[in-house]
Amino acid sequence: MAKDSKNVQPDTVESIDNALTKSEQFIEKNQKSLTIIIVAILVIVSIYFGYNRFYLAPMEDEARSQIFAAEYNFEKDSFKLALNGNDNDLGFIQIADKYSMTKTGNLAHYYAGICYRQLGEYQNAINYLKKFDAGDVLVTPVAYGAIGDCYVELNQLKEGAKYYEKAANFSEDEFTAPIFLKKAGMVYEELKQNDKAIKLYTTIKEKYPKSQEAREIEKDIARNNTILGK
Repeated sequence: MAKDSKNVQPDTVESIDNALTKSEQFIEKNQKSLTIIIVAILVIVSIYFGYNRFYLAPMEDEARSQIFAAEYNFEKDSFKLALNGNDNDLGFIQIADKYSMTKTGNLAHYYAGICYRQLGEYQNAINYLKKFDAGDVLVTPVAYGAIGDCYVELNQLKEGAKYYEKAANFSEDEFTAPIFLKKAGMVYEELKQNDKAIKLYTTIKEKYPKSQEAREIEKDIARNNTILGK
């Protein structure tokens, strides 16, 4: 049963009164500071929403309208034109620079990296692909895989294998993951690290048995076991 308020001990009531008095004194003493803090928070929130609505959103719309021509040229395999643009249309490089704060500008980094890879400029490709803000479960593994391709082309095999594995582990997609696991395994074979290759090939066998890469993966495993004398 709840205690009657009349039975509350005097010292308890006094303690509560003292606490309330101290709180009131604190608020009164720091009223100016508290007001400044509250106003500052409101200003920051207002700036944030204003920035997004009146600056970033229109810039995003503008970036989307600008990227159409570059994407069209990309789809036609006109990689230089897609990358650099012309007198009438911006290319991915300019879009990535001018609209870097937008999602479209971020995507332009990805496109620019792929263009450079197709043109054989692998270090430039790596630079742009690494600027791409990873996150999308579909595009991100492809971006990591493309970085892996570029490192392999530059004969930096360890880095290539690392990014292939990163691509495979980012998303357990039934299509892309086994592709990148197989690529990583092939690089490890080139590096004479056959145990690592076996581990990745076994993952394909057990985790992605229906994939195209799994069809002859037993042969890959057996070949590497033979090399290791197993």
